[in-house]
Amino acid sequence: MYTEASLRWLEVVLAERFGHAFQLSFSSGRMEMRLKDRQGMITFDSPDPAFHQSRSDFPCFQWLPTKEGFEAPDARSLPAPASHPLTAPLVELATEEAVVHYDVLGLMIWMLTRQEEIGRTDLDEHQRFPATSSHAYRHGYLERPIVDEWLAVLGQIIGRVWPDIALKRHRFSVKVSHDVDRPARYGFQNFAGLIRTLGGDVLVRGDMKSAIMAPFLWLNSRRTHEIQREDPFNTFSWLMDQSEKYGLTSAFYFICGRTDPGKDALYDPEMPQIRQLIRAIHSRGHEIGLHPSYNTYNRPAEIAREAERLRRVCAEEGVTQREWGGRMHFLRWDQATTLRAWNDAGMTYDSTMSYADRPGFRCGTCFEYPAFDVVEQQAMGIRIRPLIAMDCTVIAKRYLGLGSTEAAFQKFNALKDECRKVGGTFTLLWHNSYFGSEQDFRIYSRLLSDEPAALRKKN
Repeated sequence: MYTEASLRWLEVVLAERFGHAFQLSFSSGRMEMRLKDRQGMITFDSPDPAFHQSRSDFPCFQWLPTKEGFEAPDARSLPAPASHPLTAPLVELATEEAVVHYDVLGLMIWMLTRQEEIGRTDLDEHQRFPATSSHAYRHGYLERPIVDEWLAVLGQIIGRVWPDIALKRHRFSVKVSHDVDRPARYGFQNFAGLIRTLGGDVLVRGDMKSAIMAPFLWLNSRRTHEIQREDPFNTFSWLMDQSEKYGLTSAFYFICGRTDPGKDALYDPEMPQIRQLIRAIHSRGHEIGLHPSYNTYNRPAEIAREAERLRRVCAEEGVTQREWGGRMHFLRWDQATTLRAWNDAGMTYDSTMSYADRPGFRCGTCFEYPAFDVVEQQAMGIRIRPLIAMDCTVIAKRYLGLGSTEAAFQKFNALKDECRKVGGTFTLLWHNSYFGSEQDFRIYSRLLSDEPAALRKKN
């Protein structure tokens, strides 16, 4: 069940969310939540052992907060994963006291630490835990930030027990990032690779214009110290233009190793073209980050080497940053190993936590939060920045398969609106190389804007 370390970590998470230092204690099957130097207490009297196990095979119930006098971010019933049916009423209020018959704090641990995924063997071909194996997908709440929704209710309970305190308010925001798998379509490859790319342009994409330009761009890429402006994957300046237009900062994550030649990048961070690109990004006030190579997710020493390689190149180019973050290549992740590896490599945050096969709230939240190693039962210095949606997850045929369509935009935008409801952050990954049509550019630009709902529907 709860450990001393997990209780102290939960206190930190609650303090970040509500702006007050609550004190938690657990004994005799009861969790008590108090506020220092004040009368009053919130008791959670239904601890659920399922929230401390790596499993997805228990039920999910529904609770309607409005029936008990609470406002809810969402008009629908609130999903309540639990191994036993809910008690009615779920919340009992008295003077300076409340009793909650649901393990809200256990749900937080289970979702935020991804306890569900530890040691699982139902993995996909990239050894990833897929959305389709998750409790959230199986019970239809993957596209809702249920941790944030439950905390919105908990905030109201806090307000009734301690009505004279003001809780921290949060404002909706957007963060965009770009995994630099291929900085150029035609550069960084040999002649045989060029021929394969040309074949794809003509036979698969039907892009004759790019095919005609390809030999020229390929030859120039081997002579110059910059990525050719005409290369279709060179969208870096446009991406930064879009971020600056909407008051955002783009984060570009670079691959700094080659542990699988077939899946990793063809460039090295020391190449003159990449150095120039890094300088250009930094000069415009955007962020440089790490995208560890394919086979590093369970190799901590390799992640540390690649992180140090990136920092060294950046230092040589005069790039200084307050924080260093990034995302795993292919979203490969082993909860028992990868998070600790990021932490030990001295990284500030990780933004891997989304599923490749389905978009949504893998951690149940759209708020950044401090990491906790549930295996070692230890808080860590690194932070988790959940990823809500990735371009290919929604568009590509191998996943949702919505294509570059209005339906794809609406799916992205619906997730964005879920983040808006709870005052969280919509984090979007769009690769610099994932603009195959004008529709992709329009979808991306519209997602960064803050169009009124009526205009979104009209478009």
